[in-house]
Order: sequence, then structure tokens, then C-alpha cells
Amino acid sequence: MGRLTEGIQKFQAEVVPGRREQLAALASSQDPKVLIVACADSRVDPSLITQTDPGDIFVIRNAGNVVPPADAANNGSAASIEFAVKALNVEEIIVCGHSDCGAVKGALAPEGLTSLPHVAAWLEHVTPALSGLGEGPSVDAAVEANVLQQIEHLRSFDFIRDAVENRGLVLSGWVYDVGTGAVRVSDGGDFTPISA
Repeated sequence: MGRLTEGIQKFQAEVVPGRREQLAALASSQDPKVLIVACADSRVDPSLITQTDPGDIFVIRNAGNVVPPADAANNGSAASIEFAVKALNVEEIIVCGHSDCGAVKGALAPEGLTSLPHVAAWLEHVTPALSGLGEGPSVDAAVEANVLQQIEHLRSFDFIRDAVENRGLVLSGWVYDVGTGAVRVSDGGDFTPISA
């Protein structure tokens, strides 16, 4: 806790004074234009990657940047997605996977998850992405396939399909390379670099 407490103290002493107006404006409302569904991996920070300020992006993080399909039971992600789309009227949803994803590795080798039954059950939402990859796919290929699978899961929600068709909601996928900071993007096809 010491490091976190020091961070809070530094934030309050060095950041808050220069951002009082911005923080006051955020105290009673938010108007993000983008929802990012990202992995809970500690190496992935959507605000750092996108260089955005508080209030700019709405973020859901979980193991493997998973979006359970609309018919999944106890789908906590659905509540946040519904709020972002229907209450906040976000204009884009990005599913952001990343290199060396432990969740995707777990889905590739589920026999290693016997002591983690909740993780194993959660990663069943990743399994469909792996079925078309053949024998022994690379982690990179599986990460890309997982991102595209989660976008398909997004499309399983009526309110998402309605927003895409009637107000131009954009669905896209990203893969973030932890070691280089590079980001590749897909609108449903191949992943191509976002260049500097």
C-alpha cells in the first residue's frame, strides 16, 4: 500500500491543483465517445496507450478482454456495455487485446487451469475464437482471433446491432504490443499498424 499511498499524495499535491477545473466538470457528468474493452493485465493501460484524460474513455477490463455473448448468464460486462451504448451514447467500441496475453495462453492450454476453475469457466468465451486456428496456433494469432471473436459477441446484443445500424456505432479491434507500444487495428479483416 505504501507505493499507492505515495501516488495518491503526489496526485493530490502535484496533479489536482493544475486540473481543478477539469475535475470539477467531471464531478457530476461524463461524456466519453469511446468504450474500450481491454484486458485486466497490469501491463495494459488504455489511458496511457491512448494518451487520454479522465472522462475521455469508458473502460471495461477483465481477463482476456472478453465480451460474453448476449445469452450468457451473469454477464456483468453486458451491464457496462449497455450503459455505455444506451446512456452515454458512445460512438465507438474498441476491443483491445495484447501481446503475451495470459488469458489467451490459458485458453490455448486449458489443462493448466485445473486449480483456477473460475478462470477456466470465463475463458470458455475465448474458446470459439481458437477453433478455426488449426493445431498449435501462435499466441499472436490466437490474440487476434480472440479480439475478432469478442467483436462478434458484441454483435449478439440487439442494442449494439441497433446502434450500429441506426446511429453509426463503430466496432473495431486493437492488438497492443506490450514490448514496443505498437498498436494494430482491425475493422473485421486483417490487423494493420496504427503508425506514429
